[in-house]
Amino acid sequence: MGGAVSAGEDNDELIDNLKEAQYIRTELVEQAFRAIDRADYYLEEFKENAYKDLAWKHGNIHLSAPCIYSEVMEALDLQPGLSFLNLGSGTGYLSSMVGLILGPFGVNHGVELHSDVIEYARQKLDFFIRTSDSFDKFDFCEPSFVTGNCLEISPDCSQYDRVYCGAGVQKEHEEYMKSLLKVGGILVMPLEEKLTKITRTGPSAWETKKILAVSFAPLIQPCHSESGKSRLVQLPPLAVRSLQDLARIAIRATIKKVIRQETVSSGGGEGRALLGPPSSQLDRLRLSALSSEATSTHVHQACSRRRVKPAGERCPGPWRVGAAVGGRGVLTHGAVGITHSLSCACLVSPECGRENQSPGREAHGAAELVGSRSSYIIS
Repeated sequence: MGGAVSAGEDNDELIDNLKEAQYIRTELVEQAFRAIDRADYYLEEFKENAYKDLAWKHGNIHLSAPCIYSEVMEALDLQPGLSFLNLGSGTGYLSSMVGLILGPFGVNHGVELHSDVIEYARQKLDFFIRTSDSFDKFDFCEPSFVTGNCLEISPDCSQYDRVYCGAGVQKEHEEYMKSLLKVGGILVMPLEEKLTKITRTGPSAWETKKILAVSFAPLIQPCHSESGKSRLVQLPPLAVRSLQDLARIAIRATIKKVIRQETVSSGGGEGRALLGPPSSQLDRLRLSALSSEATSTHVHQACSRRRVKPAGERCPGPWRVGAAVGGRGVLTHGAVGITHSLSCACLVSPECGRENQSPGREAHGAAELVGSRSSYIIS
């Protein structure tokens, strides 16, 4: 399936072609497609085909054609804070684009039948987080993937605002798919050779719209165990965010607002404030605000491993991390002070962290500051 638009020389040209052909129609979807390079989800030896409007399959790894993904993204009508379930999540390409729109308060889950594809998706997700400028530019809802057959989801799992199935659904499974959806939610799936959008307008009320003719491999039927029982798939719980997560999100949002105002007032323009300088010009200043459970041993280990400057020391540029007092730390930028209830804080100098570009993974899931002397992005 695919071939509806001309091939591009690169990712941006592919997106230009999808826009011109009216497959991409909204700004949010366009931003998500431009932010993630489709070629990053191909094996190296097949990357010359990445910008063609064609599906790609190698073993269990599969990517739908760009025109299909763009129709799916438009039909889902994604908004920040929604919950999303991707049935047949594959490489994680679609889930990652969705995560750029859902933002920090969204939920992003995927179910994939093949364990080797799950591993591939996790590798691609880690590569995106470690290397992509887009991770710094967006508030990302990181997808979580589980292995299993999407027709065996446990009946006590939560319902979702948005659901997509990436395999052909037969009429006999339509009601099952609908049961995964909240009232007001949207389900998009290939149903009897038509990409179909179903909106749940009430507890027992539905609106159905056929989008376009498609050809998908059918869903694989469950294989029962020797006892005859199915292997129920347990989705990740919809857990309430920790206080540390909420503090990180609030700090990030406040600093990005300051950056935007600072850049606009200096004549850089709104767009420049959001994009920041090229990554090759960034001095990476990593602020690690450790959780209240961190001990002094943890702090010393983190500082030793990452050549961290202790809290309170002066760093290049206008940022300073106040020493933690009574379980509170203060991050200041000029006249702006941000207070957060965390037990300790430390700052990495710009010459540090070159060998470890994985934000937030060490120092116990800490918030981090990434930026130059005039532009800062919290990751």
